[in-house]
Amino acid sequence: MNKEPNPMDKFNFLLGTWKLEYKVPKSQFSDEDTGVGEGEFKRILNDKYVTLDYKAEYSASEGAAHGIFAWDEKSKIYRYWWFEDSGEFNRATCNFIDENTLCLNWYNSILVQTFSRIDNEKVLLEMRYPSNKNDYKIILEVVLTKKSNLNKLTM
Repeated sequence: MNKEPNPMDKFNFLLGTWKLEYKVPKSQFSDEDTGVGEGEFKRILNDKYVTLDYKAEYSASEGAAHGIFAWDEKSKIYRYWWFEDSGEFNRATCNFIDENTLCLNWYNSILVQTFSRIDNEKVLLEMRYPSNKNDYKIILEVVLTKKSNLNKLTM
């Protein structure tokens, strides 16, 4: 029997619970800041969706959000919906530019976000905006470290 691959399998490198370390450089969008948090990617509803839930604490604030990734079969593209506890929400279209990199293009902005697998225990999230004709400037960097591996180190 020839089973068609599930397009959501590409998210497998993100699945699990992660420790989050935030670095926010000073930019036109925000003051310089750092923070820590925890997030979880998981598959739901017969593996048709991947959700992301996270909480973070920064030096002057805190926040939480919920996101949902889905495969749009008709358009042949991944879509993402993101909801913050502040009431903010947005959506993006996504593409895997290789097996280790997920790129998101946010609607209603010129921001681009990537999740890049460094290895099986680390992922780097970067949010960028175009700063000139040839470069995108980082406005957010988050290092995700898989929590199951952190627990093994402390035992």
